[in-house]
Amino acid sequence: MEPIADETAVSEDQARDISPPVETTHTSTSALQFLDFRLLFSGVGLATFGQQMLSVAIGWELYIQTKSALVLGGVGLAQVIPLIILFLPAGYIADRVNRKYIVLVAQLVNVLASLSLALLSYLHGPLVLIYCCLAAIGGAQSFSQPANSALVSQVIPEAAYENAMTWRSSINQLSAVIGPAAGGFLIGFFQGATPVYLLSSGFFLTFAILLIFIHVQPQKRALGEGRKLSSLVSGVRFLGQTKVMLAAITLDLFAVLFGGSVALLPIYATGILHVGPVGLGWLQAADSIGGIAMALFLARRPPFKRAGPVLLLGVAGFGLATIVFGLSHWFWLSFLALIFIGAFDNISVVIRSTLALVRTPDEMRGRVSAVNSLFIGTSNQLGGFESGLTAQLLGPVAAVVAGGIGTLLVVLIVAGAFPDIRRLTTLRETPQE
Repeated sequence: MEPIADETAVSEDQARDISPPVETTHTSTSALQFLDFRLLFSGVGLATFGQQMLSVAIGWELYIQTKSALVLGGVGLAQVIPLIILFLPAGYIADRVNRKYIVLVAQLVNVLASLSLALLSYLHGPLVLIYCCLAAIGGAQSFSQPANSALVSQVIPEAAYENAMTWRSSINQLSAVIGPAAGGFLIGFFQGATPVYLLSSGFFLTFAILLIFIHVQPQKRALGEGRKLSSLVSGVRFLGQTKVMLAAITLDLFAVLFGGSVALLPIYATGILHVGPVGLGWLQAADSIGGIAMALFLARRPPFKRAGPVLLLGVAGFGLATIVFGLSHWFWLSFLALIFIGAFDNISVVIRSTLALVRTPDEMRGRVSAVNSLFIGTSNQLGGFESGLTAQLLGPVAAVVAGGIGTLLVVLIVAGAFPDIRRLTTLRETPQE
């Protein structure tokens, strides 16, 4: 889609941060050939790694101090509440303010919050202040996620969007594997979580420094929007009108909601597979291993030519692998099923993320990314709750198998309700809606 209008004015200070349009041919599809994307990619990887280490540290420390599962539940709640409250203004601001500066300020907030957690850890500070730090991190992520996602389109040409989303997915999956392991190792080595918070703040600060050296192309802004209240919800309205993107987000949302087998891994490791804590660690890493493998495969292949059918088959494969995991009583089969769950899920992530970049005008990318972040973020939290509630009522095996069957039913419903998704070829093709 063509942008409506260029941003009306760019200050001299902003001009120094904006590079000329990237000179490339339409056959250039590798995002890593562009220096600005490599800087952004590296910063995202470091910040995600730091976030994963911090999550392990805060969970370990709070449980050691309180022995309360409710306190642990509050960790996720403290971070998701700002996302729910702020997603509309965060998306609006990401479309009106220089996105690079939004991400930079968010990283500085993360630095301050991590240093505060380190101080509270050292002084054994009160729980309420710890939750305040977590809420600050959640608020920073509310603004950073939509701006960060949209920023990709300002450092590479459109032909490289799909490849860029694949590489970003791979670094997120890699951080999900290595980050928790590194955090746990450092906690054991230093006999405390304080150094982990300090190291995480260093990663956030490094990302902020890298952002200074990234040159971005000018943002676009729709004329006539002004400060109308309706512009806050235009991202939601745009998704409702863009059937292919709505179908992709719906598939991903309900797959995460119903296929929450990861939330029940401790039950499977102890009561069904009988593999203990070491086996649990391998099970928790399995889906990320599959995600990394799929991301590396997709990064080296040409762009999708039948993206819609591939997306539907990928989510269906996710559901089938979930059913296999639910029924398995053999560790290696369960481990393999989780690898396939991560691999199939990554197909959905890449296609959905690329669609959000390609099909959204630049002047609305922040708001659409904010809505997308809200749906996926809350579905992760609700998916874990749904799996736990179903397991409590029906047992873990029935809960996981029912989730897999639910995912397959969602695929059938979406394929029937959104015929455009079945006909989708390349991700850059404009559908007839």
